[in-house]
Amino acid sequence: MKVLKFGGTSLGSPDNIKKVKAIVTEKSKNSRVVVVASAFSGVTNQLQECSHLAEKGDDQYKTELDKLINRHLEAVQSLLGAKSQSPLMAKVRLVLNEIEDILKGVFLIHELSIKTLDRILGSGEVLSALIINEFFLQEGMKSNLLDPQDFIITDSEFGKANVDMPLTEKKISSYFQHQEAEVLVCPGFVSKDLQGNNTTLGRGGSDYTAALIAAALDAPELEIWTDVNGMMTANPKYVKQAFAIPQINYEEAMELTHFGAKVLYPPSVHPVYKKGIPIYIKNTFEPEAEGTKIHKFPEADSQSIKGISCIENIALFNLSGSSMVGIPYFSHRLFEALAQAKVSVILITQASSEHSICVAIDLEDVKRAKLAIEKAFSFEFKQEMLDPLFIETDLAIVALVSSQLKNQIGLSGKMFSVLGQNGINIKAIAQGSSEKNISAVIDKKQIKKALNTLHESFFLSDLKRVNLFIVGTGNVGKTLIDQLNQQSDYLKDHSQIDLRISGIANSRKMLFDLNGIPFENAVNTLLEKGQKMNLEQFLEDMKDLNLRNSIFIDNTAHEVVANTYSDVLASSISVVTPNKIACTGKYDDYKNLKNLALRYRSHFRFETNVGAGLPVINTLDDLIKSGDEILGIQAVLSGSLNFIFNNYTGEGDSFAEVVKQAQEEGYTEPDPRIDLSGVDVKRKILILLRESGFEMELDDIDTIPFIPEKCMQAENVEQFFESIAQEEAHFKKLVEEANAEGKKLKYVATFENGKANTGLEKIASDRPLYNLEGKDNIVLFNTKRYPEQPLVIKGAGAGAAVTASGIFGDIIRIANAL
Repeated sequence: MKVLKFGGTSLGSPDNIKKVKAIVTEKSKNSRVVVVASAFSGVTNQLQECSHLAEKGDDQYKTELDKLINRHLEAVQSLLGAKSQSPLMAKVRLVLNEIEDILKGVFLIHELSIKTLDRILGSGEVLSALIINEFFLQEGMKSNLLDPQDFIITDSEFGKANVDMPLTEKKISSYFQHQEAEVLVCPGFVSKDLQGNNTTLGRGGSDYTAALIAAALDAPELEIWTDVNGMMTANPKYVKQAFAIPQINYEEAMELTHFGAKVLYPPSVHPVYKKGIPIYIKNTFEPEAEGTKIHKFPEADSQSIKGISCIENIALFNLSGSSMVGIPYFSHRLFEALAQAKVSVILITQASSEHSICVAIDLEDVKRAKLAIEKAFSFEFKQEMLDPLFIETDLAIVALVSSQLKNQIGLSGKMFSVLGQNGINIKAIAQGSSEKNISAVIDKKQIKKALNTLHESFFLSDLKRVNLFIVGTGNVGKTLIDQLNQQSDYLKDHSQIDLRISGIANSRKMLFDLNGIPFENAVNTLLEKGQKMNLEQFLEDMKDLNLRNSIFIDNTAHEVVANTYSDVLASSISVVTPNKIACTGKYDDYKNLKNLALRYRSHFRFETNVGAGLPVINTLDDLIKSGDEILGIQAVLSGSLNFIFNNYTGEGDSFAEVVKQAQEEGYTEPDPRIDLSGVDVKRKILILLRESGFEMELDDIDTIPFIPEKCMQAENVEQFFESIAQEEAHFKKLVEEANAEGKKLKYVATFENGKANTGLEKIASDRPLYNLEGKDNIVLFNTKRYPEQPLVIKGAGAGAAVTASGIFGDIIRIANAL
C-alpha cells in the first residue's frame, strides 16, 4: 500500500485538486493508495486568526469565518456536479456550523483554551478530506473516507500532542485490515487522546499522520507532495539559485527540518526511519520531476554539504557570572526552569571556562523564558553573583547540514570565513558532537545575504557573483560599463566571476535591479526607468539590499560622494574609485578608511588615483608588504600636463590653444585650472607617500606655480583662456629657456630626504623623464632594493579607456579576494 500526503498548496484550489486526482489515479493503478490531506492552503492560519479575534471579543471574526465558509462551499460547487453537491454541502455545513458554534462561545466568554483551539484548528483537514473524497467518488474512483481519530492516539498535550506509538501502530494495523477501497482518504493533523478529546499533532502534523500510517503498514515508501521539486539546498524565498537535493539520508533530513526546512515536519522522519521506509518529496505541479529521496544509505555523493537552512525569529539568552564556574547542576537548573515553562531550546553553547551559557529560543517564548530564569536564579541575581540576564532579539540561525562533516576538513573555517568577508557578524556558534551540522546565530536582517553567500560558496563555487553599485556615468563611467559588457562572458568562463550592475546612478537618476541591469544599455535604462537621484537614499537602498560581494564604484570627482566611503566600508561594502579626494584629505581620515576596510573585511581600492590604469599603487603596495622601503620618488603624474608640454613648442599653436585641445580631448578637467595649478599632481604624490608609510598632509608638499596668478584668478573658464592667451610671451619664454639648454619641460613630483615638492622642471636628455611622450606618466621608485637604478613604471596616464581599465582591475582584484 502506498501512502501519499498532499500539502495545503497542492489542495489550494479546485484546479489543484484535479491535479492531485490525476496523480492518485496514476499511483493507484498497481497498488492501493492512502491519501493524507492537509487543510486547503492558508485555512489553518485563518482558523487561528478567527479564534484569536473571537477571544478578544472582536466580531471581525465573523467576517473572516464567512470568507473561510464561502471558500469551502465554492470548492464544492466547482468540483462536484449538481447531483453530488447537496449531500456534500450538508456534510460540509455540519462541520462549519460546529466551528461557528465553538467560536461564538469563545467570543461570548472571551476565553480560548488550547484544548478548544485544537478542536477548531483540526477542522481544516476534516473539511479538505471530506471534499476530496466526494470528488474522487464522483470521478469514478473507489474511495473511502477515514477518521484518524479512530487510530491515532496521543496524550493530552493539546497543541502538539505526543503519539502513543505502540497503541497507535496496533490500531492502524487493525483498522486498515477492514478497509477494502482502492483509495483511502484520511485527514492529517488530527488525533484523539485516551479520554476521547480532540488533539492535534502540531503545525505540519499531516506529514506525521502519513508517516505513522506508512510505518504501521510497512509501506514500501512514503510520498510527500508539495509545491517544490524536493528538499532544497536553501530556502528558495531567499536563494533564487537553490535547487532540489536528489538524495539525502534520514539524519540530514531531520537536521534540515529542525533548522527550518518547511517541506517536511521534523517528527515525520522518525516513524519511517525505524522501518527503513524511504520518503520521496515530490512536486504536485511538476509530477515528472525527480524530487528528493530520503533513505538510509544514499549513494556516495561528491557534495559534502547537503543543505543550508535557517530559523528566523530567534532570541538569544546569555547567562553569565563568576558564580557559575565549577558549580554542579547549574546547567540542570537552567534547563529545568525552561522545561517547566515549556520553552524549547533550539541551540546551546557554553564557554569552556563555565563563565557563561547561551541558549537560543523562539522569539515567542522570550517573556516566559525570562520570567522562568529570573525566578530560578532570583537569589544569585539579588546577590549579584550573576550578571544581569542579557537578551538579544531579532536574530536568526543559519546551519550547514551534512552527515559527512566529521570527515571533511576546513568546512567550519570556510563557513565562518565567507560570512566574515561579507560583514556578517556571528553572535553564537554550535556544532554537535555528532557533527551533523554547524550552526551560527546572526542578525535576522542578514539572513538573505548569509544564505546566498554560503550557498554560492558551497554549491556554486565555480561561479562567484559580484554586485556592482556604480555612481557616475560620464566618460569614465560609460567606458567602464562598455568594458564590463565586453568581458563579462570571458570572466564567467575563465575566472568564474559573474559581475552584475545591481545599482547605477548619475547626478539626475538612480536605479536598482536585483536581477542585474544589462551592461549593453545600462545608461539608457537608467535614464528611462530611474527615479530621482538622492545620494543618501542610494546608499541606504544599497545597504538595505544587503547583497553579498557588493562593490561601490565612485566615478565622480565630488567631495560629497567621497565623504560617504567610511559609511560604505563600515557596511562591509567594498569601494573602488578614481576620486582622489578621500585619500588626500586629513591623514587621520585617510587612515580611518584603511582601518575600516580591515575591520569590516571590505576592500578600499584606488589604483586609478595615481597613473590612471598604470599599476603604480599595487606595485608600491607589494614593495612595502615585502619589506622594502621607499627612499625617493620622481614622477610625472599628470597626463594632461605632459600632453600640453609635449605639444607646446612655442612656435606653432599658442599655449592657450594647446590647453584647449587637451580639454577637448578629455585630458584635463572641464576647468583646466585644476590641472595647471598642480594640485592634482600634489594629491597624487601625497597618496604615494601615504601608501609608502609617511604620515604627511597636503600642505607638507611644496608647489612652485608656473601659471601667472592673475590667470588663475579668472572668474570663469572662458576668461581663463583669454587670460593665458594674453600671457603667451611668458609661456614661450619658459620653452625657449629649456630648449637653449637642450632640455624639455616636465611637471615633476619629487620626494627626497623626507621632503616633497611639485613644479615645472627642465629635464636633461640623460634622465628617464626626458623621452616621455604624449599623455604618458612615469614613476621612478628608489628603494633599499633599488638604490641606484630605480624601479620604473611608465605608460598612458590619462584618458577614459585607461582609467576605466584601472577601475576594472581593482574590481577583479576584489572579486578574486572574496
